[in-house]
Amino acid sequence: MIHLKIQKKALFAILLLLLGVCQVSLAQAGDQTLFFKKPAATFHEALPLGNGQLGALIGGNPSHDQIVLNEKSLWSGGVQEADHPAAHLYLGQIQNLLLQGKNAEAQALLQKQFVAKGAGSGNGSGKNVPFGSYQTLGKLHIKWGDTAVAYTHYRRTLNLGTSTATTSWKRGNVTYTQEAFLSIPDKILLLRLRSSAKGGLNFTTTLSRQENARVSAKPNRVVLTGQLPNGDKPGMRFMAAVQVQAKGGRTVVQGSELQVTGADECLLLWTAATDYNLADYTQRGPDPAKTVNQVLAQATKISVDRLKKRHLASFGDYWHRNQFQLQGAAAGVDTLSTPERLIRYAQNKPDPQLPALYYNFGRYLLISSSQPGGLPANLQGLWAEELQTPWNGDYHLNINLQMNYWPAEPTGLGDLAAPLHAFTAGLVKTGQKTAKAYYNAPGWVAHVISNPWGFTSPGEGASWGSTLTGGAWLSQHLWEHFQFTRDSAFLAKYYPVIKGAATFLASILVEEPKKKWLVTAPSNSPENTYVMPSGFKGQTVMGPAMDLQICREIFGYSLEAARILKKDAAWAEKIGQIRQRLAPNQIGAAGDLNEWLEDWSDAEPTHRHVSHLYALHPYDEITPWATPPLAQAARETLKQRGDGGTGWSRAWKINFWARLGDGDHALLLFKQLLTPVIPSSGMNTRSGGTYPNLFCAHPPFQIDGNFGGTAGLAEMLLQSHGPENVIRLLPALPSDPDWQKGRVKGMRARGAFVVDFAWESGQAVQAKVVSLQGEPCRILLPPNATVVDAGGKTLAKTTENAAEVRFKTVNNGVYQISIKR
Repeated sequence: MIHLKIQKKALFAILLLLLGVCQVSLAQAGDQTLFFKKPAATFHEALPLGNGQLGALIGGNPSHDQIVLNEKSLWSGGVQEADHPAAHLYLGQIQNLLLQGKNAEAQALLQKQFVAKGAGSGNGSGKNVPFGSYQTLGKLHIKWGDTAVAYTHYRRTLNLGTSTATTSWKRGNVTYTQEAFLSIPDKILLLRLRSSAKGGLNFTTTLSRQENARVSAKPNRVVLTGQLPNGDKPGMRFMAAVQVQAKGGRTVVQGSELQVTGADECLLLWTAATDYNLADYTQRGPDPAKTVNQVLAQATKISVDRLKKRHLASFGDYWHRNQFQLQGAAAGVDTLSTPERLIRYAQNKPDPQLPALYYNFGRYLLISSSQPGGLPANLQGLWAEELQTPWNGDYHLNINLQMNYWPAEPTGLGDLAAPLHAFTAGLVKTGQKTAKAYYNAPGWVAHVISNPWGFTSPGEGASWGSTLTGGAWLSQHLWEHFQFTRDSAFLAKYYPVIKGAATFLASILVEEPKKKWLVTAPSNSPENTYVMPSGFKGQTVMGPAMDLQICREIFGYSLEAARILKKDAAWAEKIGQIRQRLAPNQIGAAGDLNEWLEDWSDAEPTHRHVSHLYALHPYDEITPWATPPLAQAARETLKQRGDGGTGWSRAWKINFWARLGDGDHALLLFKQLLTPVIPSSGMNTRSGGTYPNLFCAHPPFQIDGNFGGTAGLAEMLLQSHGPENVIRLLPALPSDPDWQKGRVKGMRARGAFVVDFAWESGQAVQAKVVSLQGEPCRILLPPNATVVDAGGKTLAKTTENAAEVRFKTVNNGVYQISIKR
């Protein structure tokens, strides 16, 4: 391992001349384009566009196109009081029952006294209860004329690098083209319709929604307005409008539609807004009609070329930060559609560009569904076709919301986690009330589910709803952002949030009777069920492994944050003492890591959650090099759990195996994640996998699998760890031939480093590391390597038995260091 001290803004390059300097080809279309040969038959074949607030799914039907529309803050429900204020009066009784081993009695009391007041999330169907549900805004319809002539030469693509969806077809000798993008700076969906024949555009357009809305048309504009319910009260107001700008021909109003005839070209500009108030969700925001009218008035003043230029510049600023390429090609792949490639890949046929396409698609989805100044990406990102989205499209805090943001920091999109950071801080006020109501504790807590109105109460079911580390897990993302940026101003801003979450956990710990360890109680290990020696099957428990791992993690970085900011020395010392008394990770009789405080068996041995491996990922308390016995127990745990599971579960397992350095097993899970699920044909619709448009088939669609899968690929390529800023290149590269040559640009590492590297024959041959904050770092090198500087002077050597090398700081400036084997 090389130990380098790098001055701020300095750059050093490492050329690993193992097989000669590689020649890296440019990105190929196969890793940046989704391609379809027919219109979308379902939501799962449509092409997603988004600007972080608005979303659209392009189906591209040449007869009747129905574009699904979304506005990320469009939720039924509203602010509610879901805490039981006297719940804490039963806390001591519940804890005593658990300490006595009377888990059945504790669980019964918990279900009666320690759940949310009212309907909670409505058991995941909360559209008509106060918790509410994320909802689709509706559809934009384009009903084409001249459909008596069959269409041919159909093609529909999504260019990830430009965030542009293009559909084309022919009727007779006339070619029709629809180009669509959703602009971040101008807040509009733009559809540009063109015909190769003069006056060849003939269609009608309108907006629709199944309920709680009305549609009207006036010259050049269709308007949809409505209001959602908040239980039995009126809730959020919303508005959407599409502006029609036709060149040539006529545009006339026909009821709630606009009819365009004989046009040469036509622009449809769509936008939407709600009265959700991001700054204070207890108050109504601006009139959505005012917002929509202002956006359209501004957009119609700008030429289409200028709108597109602004769109490309804004999106490209994010897109070009990071790149992953696998060099190589497979015969015949270039002519295949994306669903055809998925089917072929499932047959174990080579497609070197498909993993890179999936990785790029994950980055694309994050850029498109999460932008500063908005809500975080939800269970669907922001793309939903339902009024009652699955599980309310909410914010699940026992992995799903967090997984959405796993790829943000390592792929250079850390600023797009700003909505998550703000959302976390926004839970503090209600979380403090919940902490008092249920635990009579200081600090703040969030349990399993949340919504745009700061819901922090336990869920309505004791079997899943009492997990109490949701807020602490969210706080981990605040620390991670600091780890990747070393932005002390950011840390100071969010330090009270971190401290509050740590204070809560420290205050509710109890001493278990056997080893006198400190543990949480009551809690559960997300959605899993244990079997006690008595035969009782339950979920309510004290001291599940994940809770204690999260406690160790947040207590650890709270201490470090206090030290960096020179604050709260006495508090930090107390937290440090508590941390030392936490129940440790334990290895069970079967060689696996215990999920429970006792070595109990699981009612479902292959359960999709593997929460007790939190210490392996995203926390790095367990590593193969620092804690080999625990790493082996983690490996055994994964073997016992198996490779099955839902989309996000498989995605998490990719990250686990990558952290264990097993690239082949990680790739096996990745290929399973890409199992083709084709609803229109009935293929694998119950197994989980990936839909034709690359959305993750949980099933149904949940976007966390996409983000978790992308993060897993990143972990296979580069890993970084503190506190010594260790950077590992290719820590879990598969032996698969498709993976033996590639390059990565713009990866981020903890300690504020930007890393580029390339490899051939499975070995790194070129690397560059840029320090953004001037911190030292260590880079893992292969054995039998010689390190020389630009002048040919030998700086260090590795041997067969020692791959870790340290050497003194080199001179300031630009460094070119070669390593020869």
